Amino acid sequence: MNLRQPNANEATQTFNRSKSVSPMSGICTRCLDGCRGNCEIFKSSFRGREVIYPGPFGNITAGADKNYPIDYSHLNIQGYAVGAWGLPDGEEPNPDTAIFPRVDTETEYGWDKKVRLKVPIFTGALGSTEIARKNWEHFAAGAAISGITLVCGENVCGIDPGLVLDSSKKIKKSPEMDRRIETYKKYQEGYGEILVQMNVEDTRLGVAEYVSSKHDLDTIELKWGQGAKCIGGEIKVNSIERAIELKKRGYIVTPDPTDPAVKAAYTDGAIKEFERHSRLGFVTKEGFSAEVDRLRDLGFKRVTLKTGAYSMVEVAMALKYCSEAKIDLLTIDGAPGGTGMSPWPMMEEWGIPTFYLQSLAYEFAEKLSNKGMRVPDLAMAGGFSSEDGVYKALAMGSPYFKAVCMGRALMIPGFVGKNIGKWISENDLPKTVSEFGSKPEEIFVCYEELAQRFGDDMKNLPLGAVGIYTYAQKFKTGLQQLMAGSRRFRISTITRNDIMALTEEASKISGIPYVMNAYRDAAEAILDE
Repeated sequence: MNLRQPNANEATQTFNRSKSVSPMSGICTRCLDGCRGNCEIFKSSFRGREVIYPGPFGNITAGADKNYPIDYSHLNIQGYAVGAWGLPDGEEPNPDTAIFPRVDTETEYGWDKKVRLKVPIFTGALGSTEIARKNWEHFAAGAAISGITLVCGENVCGIDPGLVLDSSKKIKKSPEMDRRIETYKKYQEGYGEILVQMNVEDTRLGVAEYVSSKHDLDTIELKWGQGAKCIGGEIKVNSIERAIELKKRGYIVTPDPTDPAVKAAYTDGAIKEFERHSRLGFVTKEGFSAEVDRLRDLGFKRVTLKTGAYSMVEVAMALKYCSEAKIDLLTIDGAPGGTGMSPWPMMEEWGIPTFYLQSLAYEFAEKLSNKGMRVPDLAMAGGFSSEDGVYKALAMGSPYFKAVCMGRALMIPGFVGKNIGKWISENDLPKTVSEFGSKPEEIFVCYEELAQRFGDDMKNLPLGAVGIYTYAQKFKTGLQQLMAGSRRFRISTITRNDIMALTEEASKISGIPYVMNAYRDAAEAILDE
């Protein structure tokens, strides 16, 4: 069985003419001379490199659809009819105290100085893509009022049109970075934080120095990679002048905007856009340790790391190096990942899938712990969208995994809220929304709650933020119900025993007991009494 259909996908805006398609190649079984399209081979014949990327850039996020053999659907959550763990000290568990609204969904991360989250999720890296830039107010305000961490991704300063560099080619002014940090801080209320990521170019430009000196951030995040791709981040620009500007700033830009043939093709209208790429990083233990020390010397109280779906060697490196460097949070991002822009073949075909990657991370964390080393707080990322998946990830990674990083699932409510506001102003609400009303206070179930909280400032709160908050409240309630069903009233009480593997293969990979073996000894003991 083929795990994906190549050569045609909605992400690349391509499709097969025939209903019958060769599974391996994705080519129609009857490929017709004279076909008018539109498979990837057809489109690549005249648009070339453009077909590598999902599109249209700036208006979509993309997530790979390869159907891996094992994922979190191969686990189920255990439910119990007795007990209650995690109630406040001194409380006796009974039907009046062990009710699901009392479940505490808060979590925290950090080596010494902790960051608290109201729910065990935070956003993926919203960096230099256009989709992140134009929706930032909605995302930042939504994350802040929901009490979760927001990750400001790589290259934000590097592509800032207003960027000003000093004589040493270091950042002197970055209005876009200023806007991003200030928007989150405006709504922050003691939970979560904004994490600014750094890659090779960010380090060279002095992003850490800039955000430390101007914004006094407590935390900075180093980045080795992500689950969507194993090369540096990329965006598209549609102006040759902008492409040349980015090349001058040190980025890889393809096709080369200074090449005469490329200039001619741009003038002809054949080339309509350029790609800006980041460089590959090269990780060494000594280099990583030195960079962490440098960042702490700049005044950062916490240093975190985001890494991707690399081989198990890099998983071991990340865990070991982070333990030795006392990293505050290590986020491990599995394939296939979601993105604002990544090469589609890479999203589909590279890297260790999330379920397998977390299984390896847990195995290696146990090895370090058994050697007497402290494992840094961990977070998992790569395809999560709902509270049941987060529960399973926290359970499978217990006690090391403290939260789940969610990308597109936390962006979508921001889009929805923003667009509801736009549709209201245009008197063009779709039926899916208008059935609940025609005004924000009628449509959003959490609107009045937020109105009481913010008073007159409610009119300035972006509706995308209301959407994210509303989603977060749904997530919290759903998680409370799942946790109460397994009698876990605090996140820290969730264990690997609280999930079971539905297939023997999932059990073999994860070490989670197979459903027909889970708790068998305890059950047999009752029968033998």
